[in-house]
Amino acid sequence: MKISTKGRYGLTIMIELAKKYGEGPVSLKTIAQANDLSEHYLEQLIAPLRNAGFVKSIRGAYGGYILGDEPSKITSGDIIRVLEGPISPVEGIENEEPAKRELWMRIRDAVKEVLDNTTIEDLANHKDNGESNAYMFYI
Repeated sequence: MKISTKGRYGLTIMIELAKKYGEGPVSLKTIAQANDLSEHYLEQLIAPLRNAGFVKSIRGAYGGYILGDEPSKITSGDIIRVLEGPISPVEGIENEEPAKRELWMRIRDAVKEVLDNTTIEDLANHKDNGESNAYMFYI
């Protein structure tokens, strides 16, 4: 399963809105500039998010977008499904032999578990503590 730029940039929009939750609307221009993304592309992504009720638009000179619900109630799985469609590692899973079908279903379920248990609030509050899983070698 590969998440396209639609899903990745959609999550970026939602994370930025979650960071500003309760502070008023945020413009797509602000989000685009802060993340070095195309404002035009973000405009295309915001419509399905608005139609699904995850964001609300505020008109006017100081308008923009706000979250449609609390950040703790919106999961990354919600966003990915709206922008990417159903979560599935392979197409035609029902035509696979039983052993492979079981593997694909376990992978699908593991991905769903992570996405559905990670809220936009979790992502917005993530702090990079500088640690990585890479090994450090000294010579």
